[in-house]
Amino acid sequence: MPTIIAIDRAGREHRLSADKGRSLMEVLRDNDLEVMAICGGGCSCATCHVYVEGDGAAALDPQAPDERELVQDSPHFRDGSSRLSCQIRVTDRLDGLRVTLAPED
Repeated sequence: MPTIIAIDRAGREHRLSADKGRSLMEVLRDNDLEVMAICGGGCSCATCHVYVEGDGAAALDPQAPDERELVQDSPHFRDGSSRLSCQIRVTDRLDGLRVTLAPED
């Protein structure tokens, strides 16, 4: 079971065990981190916006155009690290992935 390291908006680090196949948004939400996920994972809002830290982005599938558009519209967009956690599927490649919750829009 991969371990995801999530930094909440207060700067606290959480080590989360993540079931493969689930979305990162579900893992964050189910561990009581402040992810609103208003659209429920449908890639139609940006309330699950995270920053992928370090080389972690290389382990992820590329962004689809609709995801890229949503994060680019956020005032908290960071080129190269902004992702929607609902679009990240947990796999063994993500073991040790570090993400930081973006500020709320």
